[in-house]
Amino acid sequence: MALSAIREFLRHQAAGGVVLLAAAALAFILTNSPLTDHYLRFFELHVSLKLGDLGLDKSLGHWINDGLMAIFFFLVGLEIKRELIEGELSSPRQAALPAIAATGGVAAPALVYVLFNAGAPETLRGWAIPAATDIAFAMGVVSLLGNRVPESLKIFLLALAIIDDLGAIIIIAIFYTADLSMLALGLASIGIAILVLMNRLGVQRLAAYVLVGIYVWACVLESGVHATLAGTIVGLCVPLRSPSGDEHSLAKRCIHALHPWVAFAIMPAFAFANAGVTLTGLTWETIAAPVTLGVALGLFIGKQVGVMAAVALARVSGIARLPEGAGWAETYGVAILTGIGFTMSLFIGGLAFPDPEHVVEMRLGVIGGSILSALMGLLVLTIATRRRAATAQ
Repeated sequence: MALSAIREFLRHQAAGGVVLLAAAALAFILTNSPLTDHYLRFFELHVSLKLGDLGLDKSLGHWINDGLMAIFFFLVGLEIKRELIEGELSSPRQAALPAIAATGGVAAPALVYVLFNAGAPETLRGWAIPAATDIAFAMGVVSLLGNRVPESLKIFLLALAIIDDLGAIIIIAIFYTADLSMLALGLASIGIAILVLMNRLGVQRLAAYVLVGIYVWACVLESGVHATLAGTIVGLCVPLRSPSGDEHSLAKRCIHALHPWVAFAIMPAFAFANAGVTLTGLTWETIAAPVTLGVALGLFIGKQVGVMAAVALARVSGIARLPEGAGWAETYGVAILTGIGFTMSLFIGGLAFPDPEHVVEMRLGVIGGSILSALMGLLVLTIATRRRAATAQ
């Protein structure tokens, strides 16, 4: 059942990657057309939710980034929990290679970015932008090669990207928080304690977790910690196993129900709201800016170098082996694909640069680095899998 769940996840991510690409392309087209002002004003529309004297008034762009993305992070929390308890990360031996690879894939891109921005303290906040991997885009590229890519290699990429997401969540929590409100954090802690208690008592009612989860999200939103972290916390608190011990626990039902919504609606909505880059007034200074180069080369060079160096270290030291049925060339192709940072990189970039001064440079770097990684990774995997198939005949 665990393997079938992984295959279902891979299918959703691969198909969702196509929709994600279409949404990003549409945003790019609109921002470089006569409709650009309408596109920008659309996401500035304000939407209010009120309950008595209490209420939230945010722009549509904020609702997408702080609200819908909380659901995305809720699913990430559920997936991390499932992988840690009964999936590819449930034993040290299984988790060793993707965990070590992910560590290298976070450290090296950050170092590349810092090298380009060491003399500019105001842009150093973006060091984590190239550290993440977009699962949907990466799996979408792998799916183009069909069964020629070994299942073990796809699972390795999935596990590595999930650990990347976990690392990104920790980075956001530590480095991208505003002035903290201890009162709001205290109120959020009460909600989290209730969620943990519900889990311990085996509560399987979705409505109970949704109500308490919304309360925690609202408190975290007002605390200064980014609200999407509440989604991850709530996801980790949902019980993975049912009292009867079958496959119909609340967490697994949520994962099954949310995958299509996240892959085909939430992530494309985020891409549509955040991937618009205008080419009007674009200069070589913008393309060669430290932020642009740091992000683009961090994704394209840093990710593949970091992942492959970590994999080589794990292999030579005997800690882990390469994925079954895959050689160094196929593994290198997947390492390049980890440089597709798109969704998470844009998300972290929005936190690092809330003012518009460096937004265009950041988005240009994310899109450029992700496209280079996708094309080069696809090329390397195509050549490697063809050679392997020819040798096997």
